[in-house]
Amino acid sequence: MNRTVDLLKKGPTLIMSLPANDPELARAAANGGADVLKVHIRVQHAASGTYFGSLEEERERLHQIVELFPGPVGIVAGAETPATPEEMDELRQMGIDFFDLYLSHMPAWMWREAYMSKAVALEHHYSIHQAIALENLGADILEAAIIPHDGYGQPLVIADLAAYRDLHDTIDIPIIVPTQRAIRPEEATLVTGECGIQGLMIGAIVTGKTALSIEDAVRKFKSALRG
Repeated sequence: MNRTVDLLKKGPTLIMSLPANDPELARAAANGGADVLKVHIRVQHAASGTYFGSLEEERERLHQIVELFPGPVGIVAGAETPATPEEMDELRQMGIDFFDLYLSHMPAWMWREAYMSKAVALEHHYSIHQAIALENLGADILEAAIIPHDGYGQPLVIADLAAYRDLHDTIDIPIIVPTQRAIRPEEATLVTGECGIQGLMIGAIVTGKTALSIEDAVRKFKSALRG
């Protein structure tokens, strides 16, 4: 499966990272016009302050989300405790399009996954050489999660744009920028236009955690990306 990669290559793509694996929130994201959803398992999510359980704990909700959302769905397949091979097999069969982990959290055996696309998240202490190496190793998507935790929720600054543009100018695989900064809808095209980033992934910092706030934020960002 490569539906997300195909969307990213066609133009600016809006991804909604859900603050909880909640079908109601997924429906709100769909109603607002999100192109892609991202869900989670085995994560204590720093940006949203939310805990995501194992696949056993999240299974029923994930099935509902994949069934109701019209676009592709990706998953953060763990953090310090990554998904097991058995969980990855089940996620593939469920119809998950891509999996995403931080560079230092992804176990080497996951690199052989042949059916779901591989997204790798750079961390704030990244080097540009790591981005080049990941492309050469065969990563499908790069997530530029490069803002340190003490910068979460702070305004977007030119240093961020320069870093995003540097990544775009260095590698040829699609890049996703998550809203670790409090990016405003009117700033969306600074990321996708001036910096050339193919995917903007919005989450709790800019959307809130309710169905109403998520639908409203997704609609505003979608409208901004359309120009």
